[in-house]
Amino acid sequence: MSKYITTSYLIEGMSCGACAQSAEKILSRQKQLSRVSVNYASKKVQITAEQSPDLEQLNAALKKAGFQLLPPAPDQRAVARERAKKKQQQSFRQLFLASLFALPLFVVSMLMPPFAGDNYLMLFWASMILFGPGRQFFVKAWQQLKVGQSNMDTLVALGTGTAYVYSLVATFLPNWWSSQGLSPHVYFETAGLLQTFILLGRYLEGRAKAKASKALDALLDLQPPTVQIWQHEIWTEMPLAAAQAGDRLLIRPGEQIPLDATILEGESEVDEQLLTGESLPQHKLVGAPIWAGTLNQTGRLLVEAKKGADQSRLAQIIELVETAQSSKAPIQKLVDKISGIFVPVILVLALLTALIWFFFGPAPVWSHALNNMVAVLVIACPCALGLATPMAIMLGIGRGAKLGLLLKGAESLEAAQAIDAFVFDKTGSLTEGQMKLQAEEWRQSMAHYWPALYALEENSEHPLAKALLNLSERPSHLPKVDHFQARSGRGVLGQIAGQTYAVGNRQLLVEQGLDPKDLAHGPWRSWEAEGQSVLFFAVERQLIAAFAFSDVLRDGAKETVAALQARGIKTYMLSGDQKVVVDRLANELGIAHAQAELLPEDKINFIKELQAQGLRVAMLGDGLNDAPALAQADLGVSLNAGTGVALEAAEALLLKNEPWQLIQLLDLGQASMKILRQNLFWAFAYNLLGIPIAAGLLYPFTGYLLDPMLAGAAMAFSSVSVVLNSLRLLSWPISKMAA
Repeated sequence: MSKYITTSYLIEGMSCGACAQSAEKILSRQKQLSRVSVNYASKKVQITAEQSPDLEQLNAALKKAGFQLLPPAPDQRAVARERAKKKQQQSFRQLFLASLFALPLFVVSMLMPPFAGDNYLMLFWASMILFGPGRQFFVKAWQQLKVGQSNMDTLVALGTGTAYVYSLVATFLPNWWSSQGLSPHVYFETAGLLQTFILLGRYLEGRAKAKASKALDALLDLQPPTVQIWQHEIWTEMPLAAAQAGDRLLIRPGEQIPLDATILEGESEVDEQLLTGESLPQHKLVGAPIWAGTLNQTGRLLVEAKKGADQSRLAQIIELVETAQSSKAPIQKLVDKISGIFVPVILVLALLTALIWFFFGPAPVWSHALNNMVAVLVIACPCALGLATPMAIMLGIGRGAKLGLLLKGAESLEAAQAIDAFVFDKTGSLTEGQMKLQAEEWRQSMAHYWPALYALEENSEHPLAKALLNLSERPSHLPKVDHFQARSGRGVLGQIAGQTYAVGNRQLLVEQGLDPKDLAHGPWRSWEAEGQSVLFFAVERQLIAAFAFSDVLRDGAKETVAALQARGIKTYMLSGDQKVVVDRLANELGIAHAQAELLPEDKINFIKELQAQGLRVAMLGDGLNDAPALAQADLGVSLNAGTGVALEAAEALLLKNEPWQLIQLLDLGQASMKILRQNLFWAFAYNLLGIPIAAGLLYPFTGYLLDPMLAGAAMAFSSVSVVLNSLRLLSWPISKMAA
């Protein structure tokens, strides 16, 4: 079976949503590629193929249309940021230069009365704009024409070019116009000011996009550009990309940890809040793992890198965010189809407009035909359509990253906004997945027996033993344990000063000769009835103490379930644990529907039954046995502390391991889809209303004709408005759990 490879490339040369469609069509014709997805908002291309594609061959196909793929590089993200910055600087220079000539052009054409030679002045200023900063429109339109494609530049070039050529004829051949009974009116201001408005719109769009990418930039900024590596008996500062697994690194106080590593020397407080959600710094000693992107606060550390920069946990998170931001929501397929035919349809409409006004319009027919044709060409905006969906997705996923929600694709947001039922795994999802001591009963002196109990349990790897050791401080002196034995499923035994000590369940103590009657009465009976795990401690057939353990609910679990139910979302608990344990927790959480002792396939079947009822199901799980059910659910959610298989199967990840993040996930999905729908409504409504008005639909009723300059300004700001509306996601109110 062939294994497909997906590679992400930066693409240069796109100026509108139709460009993305054009590039996608060109690449899709390449037989070596299985799947191509071009995202205009992120300026990225994802290519899936059986083997690494031939970049030279792909660029040869794209070159005619003015596009270029950049080869993947270790510092590709930094390259993308730098290129975007330079592109924005270039955009500002072009706008500034165009404005220098547009200002006098506006004054002479709009504010001053006609005077001798005014047409020649306007010709000069318009020419400086069209053949200076505006030259790009004609170049890109020609490149698209050579490959049989069209985009927004095609519309702008045709509209402004037609107005310019018409005005040239009127300026240099005025007598010909007069012989036709027409006034030799010029439209130099239309051509020049229109391009200036469009350049302004693109500059504002670029600024808004830069703001939209700040969430990802914040993650990228967690990676230091350089690292101190021990080479040739000295510390050498090198680029982060040069560091490899096995390198020894020096990390000073206050520095970001560059790679996933293990501490060899030193100790420090490390702020891991971004990756784990821990609000307090973690004390790290020799042998402890540390993660890229966390902050070394107090100590000097000598560490050994375990992975390269592109394989760290932080790099994987960044990769997931980038991939998700470039993904397409299902509704985007319809938008792409419309964008693909948008420009050709507008060209036909513009031609029809000119013909109708020329043959059926009032005098002067040439002027009216030209005016309305240009207005139709320049008011149409494929950019607003092209940006409507990807900007909402890009910002929604970026806002999620800030909240500690890692979403793997646009489908996650779309699913999150319409959940009817939420299925919870118990262990490790609603509970912490770690046993904690809940109760104790000492029949003899704790002070006397604690050192022996600690010495015995210190040898055990069982989770209950580790929980028991947290009962009190480690004694300063521990007795020696001889003949230590771990009895599987029962407990541990050992000899201390010639006496047999045992810690375990009832079966172990009875095997060691303890009278079952001694275990018949005590608080442990109620502990066991509640589903808690009980350990007994005995010395030479004498009961010394008993302890109760249970998994505890995560902070916010109750509030999360209550909030879901308040929204009308049905809640269920599925677990492989004992019924008594599951029922106790379900009752504590207020979940009426709970099932225990389930196998993985039982969980899948339960979710299928809910889906068969027409419910859209989300599931929270973290274990290996949850992976199939997570994949079956409409929205699979895993905790950051989950197993690798569960993380892979889930579509959303709670980086902070807090159940309340589920509420934030639903809020984010609803907000993102609301913004997306608003964007699409505006993009469609703008074109459906604007194009008929530009064609002169209102003229028979009001005598109003849309000035092409106003049409150009409207087109420029339509795409900006979509971006600005999407930016509302950055400040959209997201539910916070009450303190």
